[in-house]
Formats: sequence, structure tokens, C-alpha cells
Amino acid sequence: MKKKGIEKSKIKKQRVFVGLSGGVDSSVSAALLLDEGYDVTGVFIKTWHPDFLPCTWKEDRLDAMRVAAHLGIPFETLDLESTYKDEVADYMIEEYKKGRTPNPDVMCNKNVKFGGFLKYALENGADFVATGHYAQNIFEDENYHLLAGVDGNKDQSYFLWTLKQEQLKHILFPIGEIEKPDVRKIAKKIELPTAEKKDSQGVCFLGKLDMTEFLAHYEEKKRGDVIDENGEVIGWHDGAIFHTLGSRHGFTITKKGTEDEPYFVIAKDIRANTLTVSHKEEGSLKGKGSQSLKLENVNWILKNAPDPEAELSARVRYRGELLPCRVITVETETVVEFLDPQEPVAPGQSVVVYDGEECLGGGVVA
Repeated sequence: MKKKGIEKSKIKKQRVFVGLSGGVDSSVSAALLLDEGYDVTGVFIKTWHPDFLPCTWKEDRLDAMRVAAHLGIPFETLDLESTYKDEVADYMIEEYKKGRTPNPDVMCNKNVKFGGFLKYALENGADFVATGHYAQNIFEDENYHLLAGVDGNKDQSYFLWTLKQEQLKHILFPIGEIEKPDVRKIAKKIELPTAEKKDSQGVCFLGKLDMTEFLAHYEEKKRGDVIDENGEVIGWHDGAIFHTLGSRHGFTITKKGTEDEPYFVIAKDIRANTLTVSHKEEGSLKGKGSQSLKLENVNWILKNAPDPEAELSARVRYRGELLPCRVITVETETVVEFLDPQEPVAPGQSVVVYDGEECLGGGVVA
């Protein structure tokens, strides 16, 4: 596939707003676009932050300002606090309350970075927005194709499955073809202030969260039973909504066995307020998991659903294994059928479909 079909002579004066987060990836993205001849403006996106979490946005904004000054580009701050609170934070909290497993990073990209930010940029004279995502946006055959980033360890296409053609035509991913170590080298070479800054981790804009502690500010704790695979009560917990499948912390085992191996949550019942645990992460559910998953809120980047006979693959979690599958669409219902039974996937999780390196789109487990 070829890169976006615009001659370099014609992009000299095209304007791009770069989402400067204060990290090295977005910093290098701005530098690369400036070097290519774009008219670059750095934009720091300010989002909602709860009072009980350490505040880092002021420091990040200062780093973004330093990068803009170093590159000699204009700098702006865009307040999307209410958008983030309504569309990301509240969504995450409500999904947990329902016993579902949300993906806030997907919603952050959809509603904040390529929602509010993109809208603001276009309304203020920009032709494009750019971010430091490790993904590729390629134009070919009259369509924009979203591909995985070249650096497989950093690929972020999983979080971008909600993008549409009308958005991709205005999006640039400058570091999508570069591996992370080389991004660092570029930053050091041009002496960017963020060259040595550590990568951010955790929830988009909020960072690392103790989810139990976070949710406790919005939902009262309620003691419930921890049961084993045979239904026997072996301990207690402070609330099923505070736990996700695969978790091995946050509950107490009072009935000790002969084995000291850790227990993993393999199922939860919000109404009964119980957790089912096993010494094995997949427990006795291995081989009894989903052969197919019904999806809701489906989006196909190329607009049309994939051919039901096409041999595709899907990820059910970030950096998860690509699982061979087919996609069956009947009227408004979409089902992903795996070639082999998989471990159970929690409702609310994103299932993202790929054809080789190309992200075709995806949906949320109903």
C-alpha cells in the first residue's frame, strides 16, 4: 500500500494540529511533520481529573509547552474536560456497575482525540490532526486503511477500531512506521525536552489506576462470597463490581487448601454479588469458552462488513493473541466465530478484527 496520495509540493502549507500530550511520541510526531513542511500547531488537551488522584496534567502541559517552544510552533490548550467526564469516565464507571468490562481508551480515542479534538481542529482551519499513536493510515483504492504500527510491541490499532473514513481522511500518524527505540533516538538527536521522559501507562489521560480504589468513590462496598468452581464458599470480597476476570487480588480466601497457588477470578455475578475463582486463570472453563461472540456498537472502517468466508483474525484484548475467526453479519446482527473455542470474554470488551496487518473495525461484546 502507498502512503496518503498527496504530493509533497502540495502539503507545504497544509495545517495540522498535533495533540501534544507532553510525551516523547507526540513530540517526535510534531517534529517530523514540521520537517515535512506542514504548518504545525501544538495542542494540549486538558481533560477531567478527579480530586483524589495525583494531578499530573499541569506538568504534562508544561512539557508540551517546552516542546512547542523548542520546535518554534504555536501552542494552544483545548479544554475537553466535560467531554472526557461524560464520554469516558462516566461510561467506565457505569459499565463496571453493570458488571461489564469497559475499555476507556477506545472511548477516549473515539470521543476525545478523534471526536472533540478533531472537531475543534477542523473548525479552526486545520486540514489534519496528528497524534503519537503507533498505527498507520494508508490511502489506496479510494479508501483509507488503518494498519497496525510497524512496532508490534507498541501497536495501538486495537484502540482505534471506531474510526471512520470521514475521520481518517483528516488524521496523520507520523510515527506509525517507526519503532519505539528509533523514536527515542530522533528525540535525542534533535534535543527534545521529552527525549528521556518515561511512557505514560494505564487509562488514557488518568494514568495507572487502582480500579477498586477508584470505583469506591462512586459505589459503596458490599461484602459478598468468593466461591470455588464447585460452588463452595471459600472467602469474601468487598463487591463484585470492583473485580475483573483474571484478577487475582482484592479478595480474601479464608478456607485454605493444600495448594498455595494464587486464585484467579473466572466469573462474577453482580446480582448475587459473588466471585468464582480458580487456581488456573481460565479454570474449568477452558475448552468451554465462546466459539462465537455477538457484537454490538459495530463499526467497519471500510463501511461494509467483511466477507463471511474471509479468513480473518481478532483480538479480544490489547496485545492479546490474534485468534483465527470469521465474521458473520445477518441484517443488523454481527457475530465473530472463532475457529477454536476461546476463554470466556466479558461483556463490554472490545473485539477488534484484522485482515493480516489491517484493522477492519470491531465491536463490543454484547
